[in-house]
Amino acid sequence: MKLKIGVLAQSTFDENCVLLEALNCEIIKVEKAEDIEEIQGLIISVNDNSAINKLILSELGDRIKKFAARDFPIYGICGGMILLSKDTSNYEQPRLGLMDIDVAEKSIVSHDLSVTANLLIPALGDIPFPAIFLNSPYIKRIKPNVGILAEYNDKIVFVRQGNMLASSFHPELASDCRVHQYFINMVKEHII
Repeated sequence: MKLKIGVLAQSTFDENCVLLEALNCEIIKVEKAEDIEEIQGLIISVNDNSAINKLILSELGDRIKKFAARDFPIYGICGGMILLSKDTSNYEQPRLGLMDIDVAEKSIVSHDLSVTANLLIPALGDIPFPAIFLNSPYIKRIKPNVGILAEYNDKIVFVRQGNMLASSFHPELASDCRVHQYFINMVKEHII
């Protein structure tokens, strides 16, 4: 039986789907609250547009919070990381407030640049992961219940809190599916 993974995304929907299909998952495009009832894990990959995120929260926020309360795995990528955060100092961004992280307002790279960094992520093995940063905020602070999975230039860029993941970088843009596999393994552990 294929795992049903929901993808709530804007521009990176297809890239997430390609990796998830390679990992033998059924993809559910999350567009309305009822879609969340069908899935076993959720990837949120949105930009940091306040108007779009307010719309997401008004239509899907309560269902996502109930999904998280049942410990279903959720992975927030870049703007999705901001949505998951409890604290975003000086960031006028609507949030779900699910993760004990404080996201910086500044991007880890210049707004005009994209950077690919080879990150050593011990949870993924000994081979560095090609992390792509696109106008990506970083995590300034975490609470003790949040584990750091990776840092870049002394900034926190990948974390796990229980069944939730968040990353500054865009793993869906790399041809390497190890981050998505890590998330899928979290989903499998939850449903066993």
